[in-house]
This record gives sequence, C-alpha cells and structure tokens, in this order.
Amino acid sequence: MDMSEAPVISRLAQGVLTLTLNRPSQFNALSEEVLTALQGAFDHAAADDTLSCVVLAATGRAFCAGHDLKQMQANRDHEYYLQLFQQCGRLMQSIVNFPVPVIAKVQGVATAAGCQLVASCDLAVAADTAKFAVSGINVGLFCSTPAVALSRNVSAKQAFEMLITGEFISAEQAVASGLINRVAPANELDAAVDALVTSICEKSPVAVRTGKAMFHRQRAMALPDAYDFAARTMARNMMADDVLEGIDAFINKRPPVWKGR
Repeated sequence: MDMSEAPVISRLAQGVLTLTLNRPSQFNALSEEVLTALQGAFDHAAADDTLSCVVLAATGRAFCAGHDLKQMQANRDHEYYLQLFQQCGRLMQSIVNFPVPVIAKVQGVATAAGCQLVASCDLAVAADTAKFAVSGINVGLFCSTPAVALSRNVSAKQAFEMLITGEFISAEQAVASGLINRVAPANELDAAVDALVTSICEKSPVAVRTGKAMFHRQRAMALPDAYDFAARTMARNMMADDVLEGIDAFINKRPPVWKGR
C-alpha cells in the first residue's frame, strides 16, 4: 500500500514512534480500518524496549471526528455496534496500558470518540485553534464510551455538561479543565510537542516506564491499597541501576548517563 493511502502512518525515529491518522477527507474518523490499524501499531510497538514515547498525530484540518457515522449507518445491527464499541474500548485501554507515555498532538477538532482518544492519551498538546466536544447527543446518541475516558480527566460536572449538551470547548478551556496539558499557537505546535518529547526522552527509561505503569494502576485502587502498591513499586525502582547513577550524578553535579542510552 502507498503510505499516503494508509489509514495510519507510522514513523520511528530516535526512540519516538509517531502514529498519524491519515484520513483527512473523512476528518480522520475512527472507521473499523483505522481502529484495526491503530491497535496493530500499538500491539507491535509494545514490545519495543527502545521506545521512549509515542506521539499520536493527524493529517488535515481535524484531529479526529469520532466514529465513522456513514460506516455505522450502513451496518445497522446491534452486534455490529457492540463489537465496534468494544473494539474502540480495547484500543483506548491499550493506550492507557502502553508501557511508555502516549502524547496526543491535536492540530484540529476532536469530537466524540476523537475526544475520547485525546482523553485516553497520557498527555496532550493542542493548537490554540483546536476544539473539543462529545457531540453524540446532537444526533440522539449519548457518548457513553467517550464518557469513560472524559470523566477520568475532568471533573464530573464538566464532563457531564460536555456530554449532555454536545457543546464545543476551546483549547484554553480544555487546558483549564484538565483534558489537555498545553496549548500553543498553531504554527508552534510542532515545537511545543517536541519540547515535551525531549523532556521525557531525557529521563531514565526505567523511571518513565515504572511511572507510566504505576500511575494508572494506582488510580483504580482504594487509598490504603494505592499507598501499599506505591511503596512496593518505589522500593523496586530504587534498586535499578539508573537510580544509583542518577543519585551519584546529582551529588557530583554532573549529567546522568542512563543505562541503555
């Protein structure tokens, strides 16, 4: 397949995997083909110990317009819809469970399952022209699966207002709500994402991978269980060669040299 026709373009450089949604004429809607391609890319990359992070980007004016409504309308069957939403849910969980941070690079509109995709990423940087909505309510469909990711990023009242009104919020509002991390002028989006990627890549690979796994797991625990899990995780992390190197570098005022770099 010509890469220009691939639903998702994959590029690996210096430990950073960039996955680019590539259906600009369909506003990068999450068709079955896109979901399958993304799932395959994440499954394949999960075993790569050299990765530092993943950037999820998109071509065209929209980041992602959610599910492919035309494809859904052409397959009016309960079992089809159940399989589709479960497939989407597996992808979102794969992003959360991926061993290194996943950064959404949002250059345009992110709606419904597209907003869910942003919320499922560990970090998100958006152009100041980007907008976000969970707009299924406008066509009679409550965005139930996007609600799972959205409500784990923003407050309950903010999430429910977005879900029940379908109204757009700006990039600045998305930062204030906790949906995204940073906003940059559209012509500076690449530089803003690169700065965040560089910051992560400079850190110990052991610490980054330990932190990604620990952070999401403890959120699902009761407070006493979370602290017990955190203590055990931190004790194991302390035994890593990188911690010995990092503390020695700090004491001796020199840059650390991480294992495997």
